[in-house]
Amino acid sequence: MDKVTRVASENGVVIFSKSSCCLCYAVYILFQDLRVKPLVYEIDQDPEGREMEKAIMRMGCNAPVPAVFIGGKLMGSTNEIMSLHLSGALIPMLKPYQVSK
Repeated sequence: MDKVTRVASENGVVIFSKSSCCLCYAVYILFQDLRVKPLVYEIDQDPEGREMEKAIMRMGCNAPVPAVFIGGKLMGSTNEIMSLHLSGALIPMLKPYQVSK
């Protein structure tokens, strides 16, 4: 859990992902469309990936990937991110992390 917490707190927007995850890619593309460049951390490329998956689940994420953190706080997986976006709540959360056009 320490590694997950450290990576999440050291970067504004983080997507914990697996290289073969299509939903991870969909969340990444959404963020790019919203002018946010998240750190994508591929846990399947990390030797501690299994432990990181377990830590993400213990933190309350309903799926280990994608696990999205904004400002060091776990926001959830695909369903939570899409719900936040559709309700209009995601963009204000991302405002501090948006890059200029």
